[in-house]
Amino acid sequence: MKMVFANSACVSAAERLILRGGSWRSVRLRVRYGLIFHPVAGPVLVDTGYTPEALTGERRGRMLRLYGALLKPDLNAAEQVLPVLKRFGLSPDDIRTVIVTHFHADHISGLSLFPKARFIASDAAWARVRSRTPRQNLRHGVFTELFPPDFETRLDGLSSKPCVDARDGFPGGTDLFGDGSVIAVDLPGHADGQFGLLFASLERPLLYAVDVQWLLAALTENRTPGFPATLIAEDAAAIEPTSAMLCRFLATGGEVMLCHDPAPTSYDLSSSDPEAG
Repeated sequence: MKMVFANSACVSAAERLILRGGSWRSVRLRVRYGLIFHPVAGPVLVDTGYTPEALTGERRGRMLRLYGALLKPDLNAAEQVLPVLKRFGLSPDDIRTVIVTHFHADHISGLSLFPKARFIASDAAWARVRSRTPRQNLRHGVFTELFPPDFETRLDGLSSKPCVDARDGFPGGTDLFGDGSVIAVDLPGHADGQFGLLFASLERPLLYAVDVQWLLAALTENRTPGFPATLIAEDAAAIEPTSAMLCRFLATGGEVMLCHDPAPTSYDLSSSDPEAG
């Protein structure tokens, strides 16, 4: 099974806000999303990254416009989701599955581009989105105008999929395709319903840990940022235990990749064979 991760945009932040003991120098963070070529499910997206829909789309509300003005994401035109699909000979209609790791704008802004896709996401988290007022959702970093109107009818919730127990140093989770190839691992702390993806069958098992931290050094050097970074966390108390689980996975020989870490990885598109194979 082949997979690549593309960089939809860059966002700049002071290092000390995302790394304990860091400096005031600016760090350009990536905003990754993934493309998996599954032998049965076909091409599968992992989130969508930032797309113009989040920054200039007609459906944006006032708070989403303010969000874009404050963060100022620098979109990477060459690695936007549609050009990347075209690079692999794919169109939006070829995408029948999008894995949505959580509901923040830099992960869902392109969902409406895929009218034929089913969405794998936390149905428990979606139920909470449905039960909240728009103002309450904003407090959780969720901009509901970015969801397709028929999101719920196309939702394949995690609760409907088989569970996998933890074993051999691997965390437990949910088997997304019923073959053990992609396991959704609960990663509480950053966002409601956030889960990462474990690819246990690789020569070196990989856990895509999404937004548990912004920088890998926060894990490997035990430099998890505190206040004020914890203000934007869904469950600040869960960040340390989740980070500790990732450190244990690293200690067993696994590899951890984060959405925003600026360092290139062997799975990033610029380092990968441009053909799907």
